[in-house]
Formats: sequence, C-alpha cells, structure tokens
Amino acid sequence: MSATDTKIPSIIDPDEARRERLRKLERTGSWLLPLIIMVAAIALWDRICVWNEIPQYILPRPGVVLDTLIKDAALLFSSLLVTLRITVLSLALAVIGGVGLAVLFTQSRFVEMSLFPFAIVLQVTPIVAIFPLINIYVDDQTTKLLLCAWIVAFFPILSNTTLGLNSVDRNLIDYFRLNGATRWQTLWHLRLPAAMPYFLGGLKIAGGLALIGAVVAEFVAGTAGQSSGLASRIIEAGYRLNAPRLFAALILISLTGIVIFLALSWISHLVLHRWHESALKQEH
Repeated sequence: MSATDTKIPSIIDPDEARRERLRKLERTGSWLLPLIIMVAAIALWDRICVWNEIPQYILPRPGVVLDTLIKDAALLFSSLLVTLRITVLSLALAVIGGVGLAVLFTQSRFVEMSLFPFAIVLQVTPIVAIFPLINIYVDDQTTKLLLCAWIVAFFPILSNTTLGLNSVDRNLIDYFRLNGATRWQTLWHLRLPAAMPYFLGGLKIAGGLALIGAVVAEFVAGTAGQSSGLASRIIEAGYRLNAPRLFAALILISLTGIVIFLALSWISHLVLHRWHESALKQEH
C-alpha cells in the first residue's frame, strides 16, 4: 500500500465537538421546548375543564374552541382582515412619520428640542384618554381607528431611529467632513446605515404595538357590523356569553401578533445578516 493510499484519521477537538453539540441542542430546543410547553398547557386547560365540570359559556374546552374557529372561520377571518388592514396601514404611517421626523431631528437640533416633547406626550398619554377627542374631531370610523393605532406605534420608531442616527462614531463623521461630504451625503452614506439596526429594533416593537393599538381602538370605539374587526367580535361574544367564539378571536389575535413579529424579525435578519454584528452572532 502506497503512502498516498494511507488514510490519516481526522483529529476532532473535544471542546469544539462539545460546542457543536450544544449548538445543535440549542437549535432544537429553541422550537421544541416552546412546543412541549404549549401542548402541556393546552392539555392542562382541557383537563381543568373536565375535572371541574366548567360550563362551556365560562371556559370552553380547547376542542370546542377549535371547532368554533373552523365553524365561524368566514366571520372571524373577515374581521381579522379588517384588524390587519388597520394594523398594516398604521405601521406604514408610523414608519414614514417616525423616520422622517427622526431625520429632521438629526439635521436640526432646535427642531428636536421643539418637537420631541410632544412626541413623548403622545406616547405617555393613554389612548383611551385621547380617543374622546379623536371621536369629536374625526368623522370617519376607519380614520379614527387608524389614528389611534398610529399614535401607539409611532414613538418606538421615532425614538429608536433618532437614537441610531445620533449614535454614529464621531471619528467617522469627522472623516466625512474632511473629505468634503455634504450633510445629506453624510446622512445617506453614514447615518442611515448606522441607524438601520436601531430602526429595525423599533420596527419589531411597533409592529406588535400597532396590532394592540388597532384592537384597543376598536374596543374604545365600540364599532359593530359586518365590517368590524376582531375586537368587536370579542365584545359581541362577551355580551352573548359565546365563550368559544371569544377564545377563537383571542387566538387569532395572538397568532397574528406572532406572525407580525416573525415577519419583521425575518426582514431584520435579511437586512443585517451580511454585515451587522448582532445578526452575525446569531449565525455562528
């Protein structure tokens, strides 16, 4: 047997092998553990209903809720589309307004000092306290809901983007100035890319808040009818003691929030995974 035919056994570092096993275990556990806990919680929910003989109009069993979700799918999913439309539109307006105002703050310190306190006032004032004023001055019902959801989602994008735009390395700013870059060139080529992780973090927060704002606004507005969102279905089911439909609507709202968060997280990863440290660490 020639020397070239001799197979040299590969030497695996025990520490590296252990780290690889831990990485595989973490990847598996990241989806398996929540699934196990969810299944256990649903099973416990079902057993509690059986053991205590709880009436269906107080606490329905999971199977009854699932049957109701299938049976009332046309009604519930049409309401989901109404809530989702308000959520997406309010989030889009929050992105446009938040990013635009953050850029304006960066370009003028006086504008930031003048307007930022008003943004804080909108954030800290409960939407249920603001809605009576909106109800007086705005006639269109959809516009009322959209404005309420926008107020809730606006501030995280504004504050995070402003923080990102102001967190650029001063040495890099000086370098741009030495090379004769204008303020808008510095903004486009330096500040905006540096602020992207902050903006995307605020976007993930605002996505959930936009959904919450849409649901809470509809609760406060008390809308009803065929064009009503999921919050109105919850109110209606509560009045009629239709607990299965109430739980089915709640499940749809929760699943929608999860989908929004996962979609925005995927967008964040898509934008950042090639160059930003926070996304690179997740890959290794």
